[in-house]
Amino acid sequence: MRRDPDLIIALAGGLPLDFKAATTTIPILAIDASFVERGIVPSLARPGGNITGVSVNIGDDEWETRIQLLKEMVPQAARLAWVETREIRDRDNAVELEQGRKVGLTRVGPPLNHPIDETDYRRLFAALAQEGAEMIAVTEDAENVTNLRLIIALAEKRRLPAMYPYREFVEAGGLMSYGVDLREIGSRAADIAHQILKGVNPGKIPVFLPTKFELVINVKTVKALGLTVPPELLAVADGLID
Repeated sequence: MRRDPDLIIALAGGLPLDFKAATTTIPILAIDASFVERGIVPSLARPGGNITGVSVNIGDDEWETRIQLLKEMVPQAARLAWVETREIRDRDNAVELEQGRKVGLTRVGPPLNHPIDETDYRRLFAALAQEGAEMIAVTEDAENVTNLRLIIALAEKRRLPAMYPYREFVEAGGLMSYGVDLREIGSRAADIAHQILKGVNPGKIPVFLPTKFELVINVKTVKALGLTVPPELLAVADGLID
């Protein structure tokens, strides 16, 4: 704050709220999944104040699609675990349970508690093994993105089919992803930053909501897990990675 920057770009986690608490004058461009729910802005269309941003949230309907796609890949599975923080679990508990129920899945496993490090992920996957998890869904939590290679390695070790939030997980060896294109998110963030630096009030710039989602499947990981990609998934996949 003492350096009085022209713009602060806050990338998920607790940073958007930290900076909101620290300044009401310096423009803030946040990249987050829950702008209104977390109290970053009162409205996506009219953020007001000194904050706007780009959302990476695909919404409850799209999360339901993620679970359905994972179930299609592993139709025999009945026990689903979520790799998520307690904050997400507390907020989305009812939605997660309903999404699983619709496709005949029971949720197992505990959430992650802040602060999160490698030990916490290893402890979580050990608990999932004890509770008989048969597949996992990984959320967009900033910690999960930071630790994507560790999560993928632990899922591979436990032979757990996984649905990830971004293509980058699949490119690193994860099974499949359904989510926004982070390249588009970056491009939109750059456009908004340009507007703010040209003098536009951030409170008058609507939070950008993604409309394009992509399904990406790692064929090598499919084979390693002894699975077969159903023809229906092959038909709608936006990318196949060998």
